[in-house]
Amino acid sequence: MTRAALKPPPAADLYDRDFYAWTQAQAELLRAGRFDELDLRNLIDEVASVGGSEKREIESRLDILLAHLLKWKFQPGARTSSWQATLREQRMRIRRILKSSPSLKRYPAEVFSECYLSARLEAAKETGIDFSLFPEKPPFTVEQALDPNYFPKEPGLLDQS
Repeated sequence: MTRAALKPPPAADLYDRDFYAWTQAQAELLRAGRFDELDLRNLIDEVASVGGSEKREIESRLDILLAHLLKWKFQPGARTSSWQATLREQRMRIRRILKSSPSLKRYPAEVFSECYLSARLEAAKETGIDFSLFPEKPPFTVEQALDPNYFPKEPGLLDQS
């Protein structure tokens, strides 16, 4: 076997063929201080995407949280401990993300309106209640939505939170 046959494939090729192996190779190069051998183009893209995944997770969890808050408010007779557990779980997960990435503290407020629209669609689908019957403007604030002690009152009753 020739030396060329033993030489590992270029990092960019490994990136396309086996992403996990590529990540491990990049980590080893970083640990060894062999910075000139790093696949910088792909490494930069991957590091940037990690931050994006934190944002996407906040959005996803906020979508679920808001949909369940709508269900809680507009289907009081169907409330279950499972719904309550989902509300607590989504709030806790969002808090954990914000604790580990405090620079995203304002992000839930930035995407609140967009997530509320998604939540209306999901709540309508899950409950059978016509989409147009859910208020166009959220009946709760982002602060209330994230508050672990907040549970909205049914329509016609004022929230005191």
